[in-house]
Amino acid sequence: MDYRKVVYEIEDKYLSPYACKSAETKGRRFPVTPCEVRTEFQRDRDRIIHSKSFRRLKHKTQVFLAPEGDHYRTRLTHTLEVSQIARVLARALRLNEDLTEAISLGHDLGHTPFGHAGERALNEKMKDHGGFSHAKQSLRVVDVLEYDGKGMNLTAEVRDGIVNHTRRGNPSTLEGRVVCLSDQIAYLNHDVDDALRGGVISQSDLPSSVVRTFGDTHGKRIDSMIMDIIRHSYGTDSVHPGDEAKAVMEEFRGFMFERVYSSPLAKSEEPKVVDIIGFLFDHFLKHTDLLPDYIRGLDAPDEQKVCDYIATMSDTYLVRVFEEVYIPKGWAKV
Repeated sequence: MDYRKVVYEIEDKYLSPYACKSAETKGRRFPVTPCEVRTEFQRDRDRIIHSKSFRRLKHKTQVFLAPEGDHYRTRLTHTLEVSQIARVLARALRLNEDLTEAISLGHDLGHTPFGHAGERALNEKMKDHGGFSHAKQSLRVVDVLEYDGKGMNLTAEVRDGIVNHTRRGNPSTLEGRVVCLSDQIAYLNHDVDDALRGGVISQSDLPSSVVRTFGDTHGKRIDSMIMDIIRHSYGTDSVHPGDEAKAVMEEFRGFMFERVYSSPLAKSEEPKVVDIIGFLFDHFLKHTDLLPDYIRGLDAPDEQKVCDYIATMSDTYLVRVFEEVYIPKGWAKV
């Protein structure tokens, strides 16, 4: 029995005519033998979850660098929250939940250590070589770097959703659009939750329009944003919030950049990150023989190889490598 066909029949019967059906995938760059049970999008989800890049997200910064406490978000918990929100939206809008989940889980695989501070540091070092973007790097991870330089060989739709997950992205599927919006909903709400926990802001600091439109608690705000998108998108060929919600989300985002992302607590350690990444970039550029074998074997300029290596690092590994390279070692025995 071909169990995939059961899924195909269910999708044909229940999914929106605007959904991306599993049987209609554009396929992979390199053909593979079909799985007897899973659709191609389900296989992509599993490949991402079992990858080293996915596991490393647990030690990569979301916003606050090296916070004291177990309850602050990491890049991994952010990814899981995006996936949860995106699956709710996809199910309600009768879109392909498997495709949505795969894009969600893979969207940040290329993020640097120490969050956007690390991204800005690598962008500066790569300014004469095309710059650096975590969305493009996420695609490079799944296409090239993962599986020791062999790549994951994901479907075209998942790859498109990953590289187009940012606000400026233009994904070709509604599932990709769902992930774009879910990413924004997730980071706005969990970052303000972390900021409240850390004392960066207080509840009374939140813009009145945000509280009035979306609610006064973490759960209410997420639920309100999701429901607004469903109400304005169900049965249509687009996924979007209403005009009022969109405007308030923009105001919410502006508030977060002004009061949280640019706060002294969030910014105080960033110069150290820039210095460490800059130092290691220059060091490995001079000593490419120290790069891992699969990185050295890539068909790419040395600058790209060094960028790839540093971008894959977790926060803790970056610091450990810096200590090994920079801090003198004792040699004398007592």
